Amino acid sequence: MTIEVLNTAGQKTGRTVELPEEIFGTEPNDHVIYLAVKQYLAAQRQGTSKVKTRAEVQGASRKLHKQKGTGGSRKGNIRNPLYRGGGTIFGPKPTTHDQKLNRKVKDPAKIAALSYKAKESAIVVVEDLKFDAPKTKAFAGVMQGLGVADKKTLFVYPELDTNFYLSLRNIPNAAAIELADINTYDIVNADVMVLTESAAKIFTEEGTEA
Repeated sequence: MTIEVLNTAGQKTGRTVELPEEIFGTEPNDHVIYLAVKQYLAAQRQGTSKVKTRAEVQGASRKLHKQKGTGGSRKGNIRNPLYRGGGTIFGPKPTTHDQKLNRKVKDPAKIAALSYKAKESAIVVVEDLKFDAPKTKAFAGVMQGLGVADKKTLFVYPELDTNFYLSLRNIPNAAAIELADINTYDIVNADVMVLTESAAKIFTEEGTEA
């Protein structure tokens, strides 16, 4: 799959990159994408909700009055769930929502998501973006030039670049991720995926090695 490399103004540079068919040209498997997205969203849940049971709330442990002879109902201590300030019955407890997903499912899911983006012509390759300092206005201009200013856009760069990340951090519809951290959810969640030229060449090298 051959894609033209654009400059920051959205014009063709005359260079192209060849994205491997085994990554961007496969027949997508919807089910593995579903499993990967479900696992990602489950991992975002904190699972920290908790209430106190009758064993944990404050209050004396003595029996309020004797069992029989009062004419009233039987009562235990003041921490009884039926009383104000008593413990809660069957309330939530801290839990983890993490789901296990094998590598044999994760990798095909990413490949399927990338193949969908390729089929939809939603992949753009831009020359490497370098910023001497965080410049949100300059980055917004780049998005305008690439024609993605009004789209939910995922920028993929090869390695950590603080200025790159800080430049787009305050743009609501833009997100950035290192190539090594790319995941199925971020790919599916974006309308357009913008690869820097260096990141695209890594894909090419990996496809060649495979």
